[in-house]
Amino acid sequence: MEQNENTLSVLKIAPGQYPQQVEIDNDLKALQQAVGGSIGASYPFEDSVAIVYNDDGKLMGLPLNRALWDEDGLMYDVIAGTFLVVGLGEEDFASLSPELAQKYEEEFHQPEAFLPLGRRLMVIPVPDESIRSDAEKAVSKPSVEHDR
Repeated sequence: MEQNENTLSVLKIAPGQYPQQVEIDNDLKALQQAVGGSIGASYPFEDSVAIVYNDDGKLMGLPLNRALWDEDGLMYDVIAGTFLVVGLGEEDFASLSPELAQKYEEEFHQPEAFLPLGRRLMVIPVPDESIRSDAEKAVSKPSVEHDR
């Protein structure tokens, strides 16, 4: 992707979908528009990247999107709604390098579903066949007839 200082090349990750590399304007309004509201940022990785998310996403009841895991493989948080993975510059957000874009595309590639079990959540990877387009589903779904 061609890059200039007025745009950012980032990963956009919507609930139930694969990550997409997109280019957005490098300003607060574009970040807010991408996540659907006021932004929050988290820095859970050692790389120079941030997760930019809707700060009120859980309170607004946005769909749960991806789990965050600690080094022991335990889930410690869930991101609600669409979020971005952005690079970090010296003082501001920056474009992701191609290497970091690929790394975090792989990290967040598989969409996840969440099943509440009492006070806990079970995280279930969404099978690839569940992510097909509606047109593909209509073509591949066998017709079912019921006799009465």
